[in-house]
Amino acid sequence: MKRREQRECIFQLLFRVEFNGQEEMPEQAEMFMEDVRQEHTPREQDEAYILDKYAKIVEKLPRLDQMLEEVSEGWKLTRMGKVELTILRLAVYEMFFDEDIPEKVAINEAVELSKKFGGDEAPGFVNGVLAKLAKK
Repeated sequence: MKRREQRECIFQLLFRVEFNGQEEMPEQAEMFMEDVRQEHTPREQDEAYILDKYAKIVEKLPRLDQMLEEVSEGWKLTRMGKVELTILRLAVYEMFFDEDIPEKVAINEAVELSKKFGGDEAPGFVNGVLAKLAKK
């Protein structure tokens, strides 16, 4: 799998957090990976990367949300669309906690995800929030 495909999988798995309890997520992750296996036939390394990065992001969700709240003036996280919030969480993790991903790449990939999965306003919103974070 290419890195962009892996990132899309991480986004889709992370999106499930908004609709499932923490105790349900291991089962959700397994069902998700079964779907990925049917659609992409990923290598073991791909699966490990997706699940590992997902787990690291979930572990840091409170910190990621705090960082987002600090820069999203007038936007409570509960008011944000779930797609945009999930994309922002992934991007903020990549920007500040994943040393393998350059900041500009994280922002660009987040905008691309928002074009694919978000509404018409999503790319501008995601880019604006991440640009504020990048300046800090």
